Amino acid sequence: PLRPMKDRIDSLLSELDSITASSAEQAEQHRIHYLGRKGVITQLFDDFKTVSPDEKKALGKVLNELKTKATEKIDSLKNSTAQTVKHKSTVIDPTLPGDSFETGSRHPISIVRKKVVDIFARVGFTVAEGPEIEDDWHNFTALNFPEEHPARDMQDTFFIENGKNPIALRTHTSSVQVRMMETHKPPLRMIMPGRVYRNEAISARANCFFHQVEGLYIDEGVTFADLKQCLLHFSREMFGSKTQIRLRPSYFPFTEPSAEMDVSCPFCTGKGCNICKGSGWVEILGCGMVDPNVLENCKIDSKKYTGYAFGMGIERMTMLLYGINDLRLFFDNDVRFLKQFSREW
Repeated sequence: PLRPMKDRIDSLLSELDSITASSAEQAEQHRIHYLGRKGVITQLFDDFKTVSPDEKKALGKVLNELKTKATEKIDSLKNSTAQTVKHKSTVIDPTLPGDSFETGSRHPISIVRKKVVDIFARVGFTVAEGPEIEDDWHNFTALNFPEEHPARDMQDTFFIENGKNPIALRTHTSSVQVRMMETHKPPLRMIMPGRVYRNEAISARANCFFHQVEGLYIDEGVTFADLKQCLLHFSREMFGSKTQIRLRPSYFPFTEPSAEMDVSCPFCTGKGCNICKGSGWVEILGCGMVDPNVLENCKIDSKKYTGYAFGMGIERMTMLLYGINDLRLFFDNDVRFLKQFSREW
């Protein structure tokens, strides 16, 4: 039976070249006819079992070629008819409901940063930025931190080995103030938002990196009263029109006099609660008049110009605004936490 079966296979090979299908149903009919349980090629494999062992070697090869060609041909017909169906189904039904999608959200740190920037922008402050990897001059020396000065121990710094010129991850955005004073002439009125780094243990109240916004105003005749009025305006814009502030004497190497500023607790309006530890006040920033040494280091005449500077942590501000009690939540990327801010734009 070798010759009749070989002729049948050759006939089917030629037949496969000419079959077509204009629909998925026709392609399926071809599959059933050739490869179905009772298809012609399936029947040939059943007949192949009766062929003598000597003939199986030659016949098996062409029979497998026939099955492969039939499978590829029918797959091709199915794909082509499927594309036709997809093309014909592009008619739009306006009565169908639209596809739903989840609304994204800004990170709470970004939300509060924008609020701070917007408040100061309305009173004439522009935004300045600088590098996060700084040299000793801009991060310390120009800001009145002489070498071996104990004030350098106020901040645990990440230093980077760089031969004779050590560099570090900036510990404050005050370094941007130095860069602006070196390259711009007074009057200067700008804020410097950005990320800073300190070698601290990570806890609910501290992290090895966080975000700051620092401000700088330098002009002729700038006084501490100007600083106080500016910060009072900011506090009332941020926490409400009835917010009160108080300034406590403090020490920073780059300002003199220096102060830390508290606002009346936004949760208890100064009556005392667990947020303000019963005091009615919450510390939010440090500030002061720019030290004349800093002005002179940046080639600004300290006898002609005066100025003030301030700095605040955005994480601390965000924790106050939203009642968040763990700093680590900002950096855990927990969607359940971040979704709470989806309406904050």
